[in-house]
Amino acid sequence: MGTYAISGSASGIGAATRATLETAGHSVIGIDLRDAEVIGDLSTDEGRAGAVSETLERCGGTLDGLVTAAGLGPPLRGNIIARVNYFGSLALLEGLRPALAAAEAAQVVQVGSNSSTTSPNLPPELIEAFLAGDEEKAVGIVESVPEPFDGAIGYGSAKLAISRWCRRAAVTDDWVGQGITLNVIAPGPVQTPLFQQGKDDADFGPLMENFPIPTGEPATPQLIADWIVFMLSPAARFACGSVIFVDGGADAMIRSDAWPDTFTM
Repeated sequence: MGTYAISGSASGIGAATRATLETAGHSVIGIDLRDAEVIGDLSTDEGRAGAVSETLERCGGTLDGLVTAAGLGPPLRGNIIARVNYFGSLALLEGLRPALAAAEAAQVVQVGSNSSTTSPNLPPELIEAFLAGDEEKAVGIVESVPEPFDGAIGYGSAKLAISRWCRRAAVTDDWVGQGITLNVIAPGPVQTPLFQQGKDDADFGPLMENFPIPTGEPATPQLIADWIVFMLSPAARFACGSVIFVDGGADAMIRSDAWPDTFTM
């Protein structure tokens, strides 16, 4: 049995993933603001560093897998979303990588979102600031977006940027070269407290109600958790740098011909 760390373990997708792994006999180190082994605020440098340090101590320097599921969304302000969803995830991915390498065959799943491809007009300069690691510039760009749209722009852009970061990192010597496979799952609407918070909002509720889901209802957290656990299994070892959409067909409906795209030289 393995040892796994999960951020956002106290609710939603993270909690469902934790329960599934523990039922299978694995050990889980939860990272969250509450109800977890590691309590840390991923919106701050201090909170991120503390979460990494305590997780490394609890796992004894070796992790078989990591799920970065912690995230915030609208109607919260875009600045806090940007800090947690991109820089919080990045701190855990980078800080826990040595423990993953020590396992020699670790697997990592970053929770992305289909908002990374279905949200219109995400600012390229914001994506560039994320990927350059310039937190204050990224937050400044998000804060320049008028309310309430800053939350949606911050969310979609952070998820797009972290997905691109994972694809870039996955195929490097520091990751797959150390036996670590890194992939992204991109859910659509999922029946989580975060999703309900958006539905209850006067601005975002109507937009979320009208978002297309060709298969019907939003997914349950357990459905996404089952996908994540598969992506952590030996059967998924050949996946590396993949972004897997599990969104009821929304991305395919909105961008039918955008992907796959041909490679030109």
